Amino acid sequence: MVRPPARAVARAIVLGAGRVMGWAAAGYTFLVVLPSYLQSSLHASFRQALVATVLANVGFAATIVPAGWLSDRVGRRPVMLTGALAVVALAVPLLNLLQDGGASTVVKGVAVCAAGAVVGLMAGPGPAMLAEMFPTSVRCTGLGLAYALSNAVFSGCAGLIITETIKRTGSVDIPAYYAAATCAVSVLALLTLRKPGDEPRS
Repeated sequence: MVRPPARAVARAIVLGAGRVMGWAAAGYTFLVVLPSYLQSSLHASFRQALVATVLANVGFAATIVPAGWLSDRVGRRPVMLTGALAVVALAVPLLNLLQDGGASTVVKGVAVCAAGAVVGLMAGPGPAMLAEMFPTSVRCTGLGLAYALSNAVFSGCAGLIITETIKRTGSVDIPAYYAAATCAVSVLALLTLRKPGDEPRS
């Protein structure tokens, strides 16, 4: 079995990590960091934070399978781009809505659920997209490294980055800026995504 050049594989790994970094960062921010953020920065009760987490995960679960199904029919790029662009455009307004003391609990619940839902749009097609980037001879290595690197840096370090940046700046909008910034990078990487079978194999 002929293996592609190491340089080509390394480039694909970096590109793959870029394509899923928004999924990793926004997913961890909205689904994991949100409870502690609501309690520490917005002074929500433990029960409110827990309900918010459940709603975010409900939104995520509701879209991840349909997103994967849709990507099989229209392609990975449009579905993942929709999710990434939605985070870029809506992260700050959604967070500001949670910060608004005048907004109703129902409206806030819908906002949290929507935040999880847009992550599902990226997560549904993500694994298949990564697998299609690499020839079979290096598929497990390439996919594993791209996914692990992206999640280790942008998901695993999200809590530390967000907490420390809030301390240094005093801005409670940092989680939204973090999710939006990483998804903006993913948008650029996803714009280079081709149809299955068209990815470089050299």
